[in-house]
Amino acid sequence: MINHFCKHPLWEVSAQLSAVAGGVKPADMVITHANLVNVCTREILPDVSVAVSAGRIALVGDAAHCIGEGTQVVDAQGQYLAPGFLDGHIHVESSMMGAGEYARAVIPHGTVGIYMDPHEICNVLGLEGVQCMMEDAARTPLKAMLTTPSCVPAVPGFEDTGSHIGPADVEKTMDWDCCVGLGEMMNFPGILSSSEETHAITGNTLKAGKIVTGHYSMPENGRGLNAYVASGIRCCHESTRAEDALAKMRLGMYAMLREGSAWHDLKEVSRSITEHEVDTRFAVLISDDTHPHTLLSQGHLDHIVRRAVEEGIDVLTAIQMVTINCAQCFQMDHELGSIAPGKCADMVLLDNLEDLNVRKVWIDGDLAAQDGAVVGEYAPYTYPEWATRSIHIRDAITPETFRIPVQEGQIRPDGTVNIRAIEVIPARVGDYERHVALPVKDGLLKSDVEQDVLKTVVFERHHDTGKKGFGFVKGFGIRQGAMASTVAHDAHNLLVVGTSDEDMALAANTLIQCGGGMCAVSNGQVLGLVPLPIAGLMSEKPVEEIGRIVADLEEAWKKIGCSMPSPFMTMALIPLACLPELRLTDRGLVDCNRFCFVDIIADEEA
Repeated sequence: MINHFCKHPLWEVSAQLSAVAGGVKPADMVITHANLVNVCTREILPDVSVAVSAGRIALVGDAAHCIGEGTQVVDAQGQYLAPGFLDGHIHVESSMMGAGEYARAVIPHGTVGIYMDPHEICNVLGLEGVQCMMEDAARTPLKAMLTTPSCVPAVPGFEDTGSHIGPADVEKTMDWDCCVGLGEMMNFPGILSSSEETHAITGNTLKAGKIVTGHYSMPENGRGLNAYVASGIRCCHESTRAEDALAKMRLGMYAMLREGSAWHDLKEVSRSITEHEVDTRFAVLISDDTHPHTLLSQGHLDHIVRRAVEEGIDVLTAIQMVTINCAQCFQMDHELGSIAPGKCADMVLLDNLEDLNVRKVWIDGDLAAQDGAVVGEYAPYTYPEWATRSIHIRDAITPETFRIPVQEGQIRPDGTVNIRAIEVIPARVGDYERHVALPVKDGLLKSDVEQDVLKTVVFERHHDTGKKGFGFVKGFGIRQGAMASTVAHDAHNLLVVGTSDEDMALAANTLIQCGGGMCAVSNGQVLGLVPLPIAGLMSEKPVEEIGRIVADLEEAWKKIGCSMPSPFMTMALIPLACLPELRLTDRGLVDCNRFCFVDIIADEEA
């Protein structure tokens, strides 16, 4: 694969690198007295020097002969020099920041490259929105590698999105310099049923010689998983059980072990490594979704490596999982992921291998961050005005909008109705379908806080269709109030959850007025609000300011009774119809095991 993410292509500077390594020409920079984290052999090499020229590594070893009059010499003083960290699967939009501000947040934590799947903005604004994201990223040194959104919508026929991506769209993007592959193929039913359009999407990627990334969330490791892998899909980040991650690695699929702000999968999936004597070359650590508060308080991939070590994974193995393993997954290890001659000079200097404090970060041989802050300023970028006008809801939203009437014949003798509810699981992406006996009041179904059952509505917000889906959710522990969000994967329609119709209407209208975002209200007052005017997903504010208002929103959730981590991220998955078991879209309740619509009222026998 041609790498467009180095300062110079190797063929252009190969003679220069050889001359520097041989002592004929001086290096641009030499790092001395480093303990080298050699991910090629999984060992620490003491007192090593690294010579850099033209943004690439010329020599690893004794580099005294590479130092000339203009050479910058950096004394590592026995600290640990490792390859720069790579995140193999990330949705930048989930950080609630644009790509440029995201880069400013993660580079100081050792992240030099990300394989980004901007399917959030693509679902709202199409490929034009994706291009905005890439332009925003291009003003930074971060290597932002695009995996073209594959599933817009995520599961066709079950939701309404702002855009649609087909095989021809995917084929067009394969010629973009920033594109290295295809974003997560969430439509695994389409793959397993040999859908012509779905396989055309993956096929156009394979034809271009690029990587197809995956999303196989079913707890099934037999014929279905084999069929999925056989279709050419190279990796998957949706393992939530150790046996699933192990099964994928055994089939030659890269198992991407996730630890995000809301999805804390490492505790379980790390057992696929710690409890088995297996080669870990097919294991990669990724974040998937990380919000600004996590980035500010804990870090990015440095934090995830620390978490892997806490779960019993050796630190050198964990570093391999964010460097060379990730580069190999995308067939880019000839350029990225290790400190070796010819490779891009993407490096991090760590003060120790316990705390993994990042002291310096170099990208293409240039100092990009030092002691927790980026070096230099980035050129400004402003998203176009059309990207900030994405809320289009046909009908006025009032408390009456949220009423769910019940027919007399559906009511049991005890005055209840057996309804389907979505039970969320804290810090996990899955949910359960639960059946609940819900009291009927004045001929209407209402929230029942005693049973922790909250009314939920999804409004189509892209095309003024007036569609809305009704359901109930369980597991948030809310005692009063309502929450609303236009961050509602993956169609990102307007999602509202609450205890009262009045507060639900207030929450919905608050977001409509500010162009999208997330909010929590109670008793007619807005307790927390995160305005996200860019596609209803992102803000142009600095990470520190976003982090503060997101933290305020978390406190608002606590005030109304919810204590789960990053609850708004868990709430955002309620409409994602490619995850089992039960989901709610603007078209209604979806059984995500059988992939069919189901009624809000369950049959007695179900």
